[in-house]
Amino acid sequence: MTAEAMEARPRPGDAQGDGPIGDRPLRIALLTYKGNPHCGGQGVYVRHLSRELVRLGHSVEVIGAQPYPVLDGGPGLEGLRFTALPSLDLYREPDPFRTPARDEYRDWVDRLEFATMRAGGFPEPLTFSLRARRHLRGRRGEFDVIHDNQTLGYGQLGDLGAPLVTTVHHPVTVDRQVELDAAADWKRRVSLRRWYAFTRMQKRVARRLPTVLTVSGSSRREIVDHLGVRLDRVHVVPIGADAELFAPDPSVAEVPGRIVTTASADVPLKGLVHLVEALAVVRTHHPGAHLVVVGRRAEDGPVARAIARHGLDGAVEFVKGVSDTALVDLIRSARIACVPSLYEGFSLPAAEAMATGTPLVATTGGAIPEVAGPDGETCLAVPPADAGALAAALGRLLGDADLRARLGAAGRERVLARFTWAKAAEGTVRHYRAALDRAQAPAGRAGRGTTAPVGGNR
Repeated sequence: MTAEAMEARPRPGDAQGDGPIGDRPLRIALLTYKGNPHCGGQGVYVRHLSRELVRLGHSVEVIGAQPYPVLDGGPGLEGLRFTALPSLDLYREPDPFRTPARDEYRDWVDRLEFATMRAGGFPEPLTFSLRARRHLRGRRGEFDVIHDNQTLGYGQLGDLGAPLVTTVHHPVTVDRQVELDAAADWKRRVSLRRWYAFTRMQKRVARRLPTVLTVSGSSRREIVDHLGVRLDRVHVVPIGADAELFAPDPSVAEVPGRIVTTASADVPLKGLVHLVEALAVVRTHHPGAHLVVVGRRAEDGPVARAIARHGLDGAVEFVKGVSDTALVDLIRSARIACVPSLYEGFSLPAAEAMATGTPLVATTGGAIPEVAGPDGETCLAVPPADAGALAAALGRLLGDADLRARLGAAGRERVLARFTWAKAAEGTVRHYRAALDRAQAPAGRAGRGTTAPVGGNR
């Protein structure tokens, strides 16, 4: 429900409910236009948050498009369901940017999706929001709250049948600017501006939302500055690691010289090229140092050229699509985990590595210091885009077993105290209930569009 739609919100006794929600379990619709956890942090968020919400006693229906989310199941999770809201799946492997067959088109939204893709834009946030609007309006009264995971599409404006809470991990305008700065020529810049044209829509929608959740203080400032959302409408609920899965295991053998990172080679924001440059320096003193990258390998581009220039083909390995258990064991086997990003809205890889007790080298880009903690206490921190500083920190840790043990232990303690999915779910529910209270409040109080601080703000 947008700020403007609050005037039309249901009153106590209306079809949406029969008075204040109180502490009863909630019926939650969790929307995700791109939900596969192997496609990025949004999928990880949906998977773990939905599980922990159900463990708190709520019912959650995840409504998503391709690539479909991976959800947990088993005893105690009977209240978790999934509903597919299929798109044309234009970016699927092995035929991305495909042309659908004529009988695949179901309605005008499908035609809009294909036309936007052919014009060089990214249509999924808009078209998913339109499909979700139609779906939710047909199920009015079935949900107490609707939680959108960073779609920010026009279809989410107006009355959806329940209060809307939106998570923005960080503004995509940050990614847009980093990629524009890294563009090789004007043709690439034109292409990027077309692709990121949807960010104009996201700005307009975000400004009209009464409740925006984000994952860090850094992201909160970026949402205010980049999207123009009022500060009092943005609330911080940190996310974290699955500390039961990402946990130390002494039975996993440590591989000498192994450094692990999670980064795609073709996303400049992830800073992988600077880590490759640093590795070349580190190997002059630690010849066995090598890098395992959890992410996609680019056959061309700055990372591929840096690997070739420094003769690192045998020292850099890319792995993709690994299982949860394989990922955890990979991190456990490393002497160092590294987050070389130029910017992160939170950094799940940092939290997950710290949870395993693996010592961390991380940049100070964006919200990473909020997660990784003070330099020399829970990690070694370096400036973004500084290959020399990365090399110095990596070399220092490779040569100091006592420092690795101390940072690893302190890192796990920090995650357990601050960054778990159970804590994230509890904080999120507080904002669900606050949104419901505003929706049922007298018009004079809620109609002003302000939100009182609730647990989780910073």
